Amino acid sequence: MEIYKIFRESEWAQLRADGETTGAPVDVADGYVHFSTAKQAAETAARHFAGEDGLMLLGIEADRLGDDLKWEPSRGGQLFPHLYRVLRLSDVAWAQPLPLTGGQHVFPPGLGISEA
Repeated sequence: MEIYKIFRESEWAQLRADGETTGAPVDVADGYVHFSTAKQAAETAARHFAGEDGLMLLGIEADRLGDDLKWEPSRGGQLFPHLYRVLRLSDVAWAQPLPLTGGQHVFPPGLGISEA
């Protein structure tokens, strides 16, 4: 199963430079790296990155994260994937820009991500 991480371009650049990251400021504050499923990603973008341009969408194969990935309740009781270790560049299957068009983030087709 593929899960997704939204990073600002600067956070993505830092991951590429360092090879690993403890995540965005919210991740560091919470003590784990937040991810979303395909069904959750659009709402995550709308809630936490509204109107923000210059984002990157990262695709990660959940199975590769092993026991450090925990599924925990969050918004409305939904289970969200949380990573309790650094995110390594080698964990990332792919990354691409998440453009903002007409005030909404445009997700790549074929991922099963629907509008928020």
